[in-house]
Amino acid sequence: MQIKCTRKELSLFKKVANAAEVLGVETYLVGGFVRDKILGRETKDADFVCVGDGIALAKETAKQFSPVPHVDVFKNFGTAHFKTDISNSDDSSEIPSSGGGGAFDLEFVGARKESYRSDSRKPEVEAGKIEDDQNRRDFTINALAISLNKKGYGKLIDPFNGIKDLEDKIIRTPLEPLQTFSDDPLRMMRAIRFAAQLGFTIEEKTWQGIKDGKERIKIISQERITDELNKIILSPKPSVGFELLYKSGLLQIILPQMVDLAGAEYKDGLGHKDNFYHTLQVLDNLSQKTNDLWLRWAAVLHDIAKPVTKKFEDGHGWTFHGHEVVGGRMVPKIFNKLKLPQHEAMRFVRKMVELHLRPISLTKENITDAAIRRLLFDAGEDFDALMLLCNADITSKNKQKVKRFLENFQLVRQRCKEVEEKDHIRSWQPPVNGEMIMEMFGLAPSKPVGILKDSLKDAMLDGIIPNTKEAALQFVIEKGKEMGLQVLNRLS
Repeated sequence: MQIKCTRKELSLFKKVANAAEVLGVETYLVGGFVRDKILGRETKDADFVCVGDGIALAKETAKQFSPVPHVDVFKNFGTAHFKTDISNSDDSSEIPSSGGGGAFDLEFVGARKESYRSDSRKPEVEAGKIEDDQNRRDFTINALAISLNKKGYGKLIDPFNGIKDLEDKIIRTPLEPLQTFSDDPLRMMRAIRFAAQLGFTIEEKTWQGIKDGKERIKIISQERITDELNKIILSPKPSVGFELLYKSGLLQIILPQMVDLAGAEYKDGLGHKDNFYHTLQVLDNLSQKTNDLWLRWAAVLHDIAKPVTKKFEDGHGWTFHGHEVVGGRMVPKIFNKLKLPQHEAMRFVRKMVELHLRPISLTKENITDAAIRRLLFDAGEDFDALMLLCNADITSKNKQKVKRFLENFQLVRQRCKEVEEKDHIRSWQPPVNGEMIMEMFGLAPSKPVGILKDSLKDAMLDGIIPNTKEAALQFVIEKGKEMGLQVLNRLS
């Protein structure tokens, strides 16, 4: 099979081959680069396996470049890598400037045998041959290798018919699935991730191996699990990955709160939609509009508190009152468990979860400027992200209902635009701030200062007073008098 590489990539591989010849070691281009080139996917990293010292090969290869790139060495793992801009390769004058340029990440490792003990997260490693390295690969489509040796240069080595699996869009383990997954249980999630990313099907025995071996995922560090989960969320159609995680039983282990969303309960002939599959539809809808990981996480978690807030009200049916507030409180705990960032990203997701009902609720009532101003103020710079999430949240099997909701939602968008252009609420700063209030009344930081600030904000957002300094000062003075405060310094 012909694998199409750019001339710059071929030049890079020649440098690796030259370095391998200097050291006298067998060397192969392996794994994801080979797979993605066959699939026609863009890739900017390449892995090399040598029968020998991978770190030495990395250093010798680096010498082939000018300037010599810095080589990062990981002695404990016997690996090394460096980045290089192949558009600036030594023989660039011989290479067309179109295509193939840019930063490239090269990783080097010695061929090895590798396995995990039943109770360990760290593998036992020993040197091996290229066959051993291919045997330990996760899937047949990732076990492809191309020889960079003088004898047989460019030959494709495919011991497990990975090419056919690529053609058939099949994910299959090279060895018995339970052995492959026992060696590294994260491979179960990687199988699902590749299914979501590539649109492939997991072969039956491999799928059964995932279901049978799911409990072993518990020995894998949370950071590695979460990294795979993020990649699934960022895939073109994340619902594929989440449905496979759910059906395999892995989701119950890694994110049980999502499993609690599954199922529809009926009482007195009244039911509610399956909130798990609704969440997946929202996530897919949003994924068509944005690659923002944290906004996609907001889609995953937007209804996460529905199971704990679900109640049946006679004559009305199922309700989930306050699920946005309870869900917001759940976000920090889930982020902490998954080792996700606890700062800006978490606060953004929590904010989206807490506000996700607000824009949609405005479609069900006469929209006042005050309600629009409050939404704009509370959402602030994240308003556009919130509207994307809310638009994605409009789902129903009834197409006419969806059409009606989307039309109403567009009316809300238009009103928000009109109010924002008039009042500039999203970047609003009060014309009288806390320091000014303290100076006026001779107060130290205290509860009365907070009450005055909040009262002023509410008065302006509700349209009781105009957004001017004069009106704000007069309001604060009057409110202060009601609270028994004396003006010591009239500001102008």
